[in-house]
Amino acid sequence: MVGGDRIDDTPVHRALREVLANCLVNTDFFVSRGVVIKQEDNTIVLENPGSIRVGKYQMKRGGQSDPRNKALMKMFNLIDIGERAGSGVPELFTVWESEGWEEPCIEERLDGTERTIVTLSFKKKRGNKNAEKKVLKKSAEKKALKKSAEKKVTDKTRMQYEMILSSMEPGKWYRTNEFMDMLGVKETRMRTLLRELVASHYLEEDGTTKGKKYRKTGE
Repeated sequence: MVGGDRIDDTPVHRALREVLANCLVNTDFFVSRGVVIKQEDNTIVLENPGSIRVGKYQMKRGGQSDPRNKALMKMFNLIDIGERAGSGVPELFTVWESEGWEEPCIEERLDGTERTIVTLSFKKKRGNKNAEKKVLKKSAEKKALKKSAEKKVTDKTRMQYEMILSSMEPGKWYRTNEFMDMLGVKETRMRTLLRELVASHYLEEDGTTKGKKYRKTGE
């Protein structure tokens, strides 16, 4: 945590928060069976009473939102949690695809008691090239961190490297000043850290000195 903000957030963390918020704001709290969340080694299952008001197809597609509990949705929105115009579920599918995991399963049971069930699997798709690529990349990152340790890089510097990398979203470009407040360092130190990450092939850069941008390598 830096200044009350989580700095090791990831797209997976955000997607899980969104789907949980979606589960709660669409729950029919007037029926007997409540919300059920089950976690196993490789899956998380979220069940809530009530059918899907916009339909399963539209829920997966996004663009429309018709929550049962609008006041609860507004409360989540105040702390930047909860879908905007039905974007939470499509984002979930996008994140799971990028991780190479099996596609989320959405069920709508209408046998007596209406229930919506979302099953999230953390199992890799068979033969998925993106999954294989991520495994290789993580292996390369571990080797690079080990190599960095062998060069007697200080613990503080390694922590700063990790803070920078964990805060970056796949495919998104960042400028130097976006990291300075998070790390609490001056521009000169920040540029040095970014330059070292580029040299270690963690990041790629684009642009001239003042307008230079950075993103994770290969993303």
